[in-house]
This record gives sequence, structure tokens and C-alpha cells, in this order.
Amino acid sequence: MSSEGQTLIVITGPTAVGKTDLTIELARHYDIPIINADSRQIYRELKIGTAAPSEEQLRLAKHYFVGNKSIHDYYNASMYEQDVLELMKAQPTHFNILSGGSMMYIDAVCNGIDDIPTIRDDIREQMKQRYQEMGLEVLCEELKKLDPEHYEVVDRQNPRRVIHALEICYQTGRTYTSFRKQQQKARPFRIVKIGLNREREELYNRINQRVDKMIEDGLAEEAERLYPMRELNALNTVGYKEMFAYLDGRWTLEEAIERMKGNTRRYARKQLTWFKRDPQMCWFHPDNKQEILKYIAQYE
Repeated sequence: MSSEGQTLIVITGPTAVGKTDLTIELARHYDIPIINADSRQIYRELKIGTAAPSEEQLRLAKHYFVGNKSIHDYYNASMYEQDVLELMKAQPTHFNILSGGSMMYIDAVCNGIDDIPTIRDDIREQMKQRYQEMGLEVLCEELKKLDPEHYEVVDRQNPRRVIHALEICYQTGRTYTSFRKQQQKARPFRIVKIGLNREREELYNRINQRVDKMIEDGLAEEAERLYPMRELNALNTVGYKEMFAYLDGRWTLEEAIERMKGNTRRYARKQLTWFKRDPQMCWFHPDNKQEILKYIAQYE
């Protein structure tokens, strides 16, 4: 079968909504593997804090892009886009399932990502050092001068986004904005998007329970092992940031846990806002497996 006959089923939604269990059921129903679209589950060292699939879940269905990279590896949405397209071309089954909640990674596969250059190691190290020495506020002012258009829209509280825009400016001599063409790329396969959601109170309870389970499973100990590498980009994420603050002595463990729950809820709201902008998304409760199968059946 050529890739033109393929259908990519995208299963997404906010964190803790129940994507993993449903996706495994669908993968077993259609006897196909799962393409993971969680940008942190890709890193093998981040198991507990990313709620990566368990060994049992990995045995139930084959997963791609789970634990296949190290936190020391450089990886981004553009590289993920190419890896997924190559995978789908290499194994042209009729249905493919892509499941996760990383907005940029899903967008990269479905719509394509701008051809932004890979940053050279020397530029990356230079900007990392400048951030440590000068702080975020100075770098924001620098971005305002070099790329005022992007300065207006970038999350100026997120060091990674500010630094990356400056890296592009210094390496290429062009603005970051000039690379953001926002042109959707054609795909040689059909895309079916399924969004999962629950009532807010139910979702928040699941998030709180997930965080408690992570702590019970040893998240603090996992974070302690990773603490010497806390400056790595892969660790700049909810869960590890709070645990590092606890290990720094800035918060008690109880405070870190409550912050983690609150930040995870905020992230879930951000995910829902992003995905609900997509008119192609069809929404379901995760427990409505039969309705979801019926919806998918029209594309068989």
C-alpha cells in the first residue's frame, strides 16, 4: 500500500484525560502500533514524571518514540516530523495511530513545521552562558531590538523560547519571524483528529491523583538522580521543575506537590485552548470507545 492510502488517526487531549488506555485499546483492536506524540516521553530517563507507558502497557501494544532518546540528545518538533513521516512511509498500514498531548509535535506532523535551522553547538552554549550571566530580562530586551515582531508574541516568561529566537538571529543574521511562514504542508495521507475531554472537575481530580501516584512511584527520587543535569532543556517541564525547587530547599515537598498539581492543571487548560481552535477535531469522552470506533469506521 502506498502512503496515499493511509489514514493517520490522531488521539489527543489534555494531560491525564485517559489517552494512553484508550489508544492501547484502539491499537489492539486494529492490530497496529502507536506513534507517541508526548515530547517528554521520548526521553528514556524521564519515566515517572512524564507518566510514560508502563512495561505492561508497552507489551500490550508496540510504541514508537517512547524512551528512544536521551535527555542529552538534541531533539525538536522538526526532527520529530521527519521521523514520523519516514516511519509511516516505511510501514504503510491503512491506519496509523498518533497519540499524545504535545501541541507542537502534533502540529508538526499534521501541518508541517517551518524550516528553521538546527542551532550549532557553539551558538547554543554561548546563549546558555549569556542567560546564566545576564538573566532573562536582558535577553528579552535584546530580542525586542533584533526581532520586535516576535518579541510581541513570544512567551517572555519562557527562557527557552526567548533564547531559541535569539539563537536563530545570531546564527542566520535573520529574524526568527522571517522563518515563520505558517504555510501548511500537503500530506500524502488522510488525517482524522479525535480529541478527548472530561468534565473539568473530573479531569482535575485525575490530574491530582496522577501527581500523587507519581510521588508514590518515586518521582522525588527520580528527580534527585536528574538534579545534576537540571539545566538541560528536556528537564524544563512541569513535574521536574517543582521537584528541583524542593531539592533546592526553596519549597517543602508538600508545597512542591501542590505547585505541581496547579501547574499541571494550567497546562491542561492551555492544551484544551490550543486543540479547541482546530475545527477538524471531533471530541469524545474517553470512555465512549464504541462511539469512537464508529467514527473511525467511516474511514476504513
